[in-house]
Amino acid sequence: MVKSAPAPIANRDKPSKVEGIKEKSNFLREPVATQILEDTTHFTEEAVQLLKFHGSYQQDNRDNRLKGQEKDYQFMLRTRNPGGFIPPQLYLALDKLSDEHGNHTLRVTTRQGFQLHGILKKNLKAAIATIVKNMGSTLGACGDLNRNVMAPPAPFKNRRDYQYAWEYANNIADLLTPQTGAYYEIWLDGEKIISGEESPEVKAARQRNGTGTIIHNSEEPIYGTHYMPRKFKVSVTVPGDNSVDLYSQDLTLVVMTNERGELSGFNVFAGGGFGRTHNKEETFARIADEICYVDKDDVYDLVKAIVATQRDYGDRTDRRHARLKYLIHEWGVDKFRTQVEDYFGKPLALFQPLPEFKYQDFLGWQEQGDGKLFLGISVDNGRVKDEGSFQLKTALRQVVEQFNLPIRLTPHHNVIFYDIEPENKSAIQEILQRCGIVDDPNTIEPLVRYAMACPALPTCGLAITESERAIPGILARIRTLLDKLSLQNEHFVVRMTGCPNGCARPYMAELAFVGSAPESYQVWLGGSPDQTRLAQPYTEKLHHNDIESFLEPIFVYFKNFRKLEESFGDFCDRLGFDALREFAATYQPQTTAISKSRHRVSIKDEVYLKLKEAANEQNRPMTELVNAALEAYFQNLS
Repeated sequence: MVKSAPAPIANRDKPSKVEGIKEKSNFLREPVATQILEDTTHFTEEAVQLLKFHGSYQQDNRDNRLKGQEKDYQFMLRTRNPGGFIPPQLYLALDKLSDEHGNHTLRVTTRQGFQLHGILKKNLKAAIATIVKNMGSTLGACGDLNRNVMAPPAPFKNRRDYQYAWEYANNIADLLTPQTGAYYEIWLDGEKIISGEESPEVKAARQRNGTGTIIHNSEEPIYGTHYMPRKFKVSVTVPGDNSVDLYSQDLTLVVMTNERGELSGFNVFAGGGFGRTHNKEETFARIADEICYVDKDDVYDLVKAIVATQRDYGDRTDRRHARLKYLIHEWGVDKFRTQVEDYFGKPLALFQPLPEFKYQDFLGWQEQGDGKLFLGISVDNGRVKDEGSFQLKTALRQVVEQFNLPIRLTPHHNVIFYDIEPENKSAIQEILQRCGIVDDPNTIEPLVRYAMACPALPTCGLAITESERAIPGILARIRTLLDKLSLQNEHFVVRMTGCPNGCARPYMAELAFVGSAPESYQVWLGGSPDQTRLAQPYTEKLHHNDIESFLEPIFVYFKNFRKLEESFGDFCDRLGFDALREFAATYQPQTTAISKSRHRVSIKDEVYLKLKEAANEQNRPMTELVNAALEAYFQNLS
């Protein structure tokens, strides 16, 4: 007997307003289809909610607000690029659109897509049509459905596991793409342009039923009339590679291969997510749990089973409580597995052992395994722009035009050119050098290299305070403080967001600033350098003018009591916040104005050389090593 999916909101009291908007939309058509034809500067609230499914947010540039005048309405467009793949034709089209209809910049997102900012309503249709006609899409880049599927961006042609990750990221994106014809009807006047052939396995899996995952006789067989309760985020990675921040996803698949390197199946994580609201403890950041292992032949059915579980049991009454993480948190992993098994149609296999995950950014020149090269270019906060002698936008355009190179966008909002012929390396380097772009990641300030910030003000409607525009100055101030404290060789993962929704994934950082009030931030500490552990909130509101006085005692405590080669995040997690606060409460700021007596002691030359070598290896002052050794010596005497 074939089972039908239950009505998603039949057993819910007072579904949220957005659920009603979706229900009345005729599968995302109205009122967007009507209002795009109207000569107005903006959409109504109902249309704005549906516009997200089409890949656009209506925004207001707060820098341009004038009292008594209409808001400065603009639109952000976000692209859908599984695994961050950008063909050269699409990149050049986006570059041109940013100048013709946008604010002359592109922004790489932390989900491996591009965002165009500053588009006016009258130009929105032309912009979307241009993207689709140049091998791109914005469908499903926002909204209550599966978002852009992430995958490691490294184009290793001799690593079959990376190739599998790319393949299945693309296939799962296809599987979970909305099937409504609304997108092409509205933006391309009904002309359906397909940029790539869909896998026959994906087509079959989308319709296959028997366990309740499919909604029969629906334009949307997987999503149904109401789509998902909230956004749903998926990544595919390989063992050991945490470039995708796998613990932050609703669903992560980890490629598992046999001894011959052939795909056998996937380990499955579920239940991660970062959106939260200040002062509402029922909302929280959460990392994903280990769920099961699934054979490759069953992976699409398993994905559908997890999606169906969230679709049918996720909270549709309170959008703040609607993500999969809350369902798993309240049910527990065992109950969640049981429901997934019901939709899957058979027992779930046990999760298989995995190596430790490490973060990588894949910057600089590297071999891709087939005789060709790839080049990872750091993009500060993902913003591709020309500004003075810094001509990143020009450089990227010239490289694509001259060498017709494909691009992979990274989850750390950087850019990777690949399939580079070795003989073209010097010519590419000449373009980059002329435009003020560095291709050696070792010359980038490490605090900057590993930092991320969301766009925030002036365009994001949720932003409480600055983020992208503030972080360069804050990182410079942190570096100055570290240098003052003789921690000049230290760096750690810093992330900043203008609100608690966590778009730059701050809750996995070693040090994070989360907007809590104008010019003020909640501070989180204790994430790991590899983004495998959740950070915790240390203070609720820190004004940006007080950052140095706040961080100095914590950095001094770190300097004095860290273990050998211990990272800042690991140190904060190991010592605990009570110890950090106790030290900070009695800390007296260092000053160079007080003259201190110096005691001179002679040591043998060979001892001095060993001391100097040890200090360099440990990145610690020689005086600190001597004091530690003598203290240990006198303790042993007693």
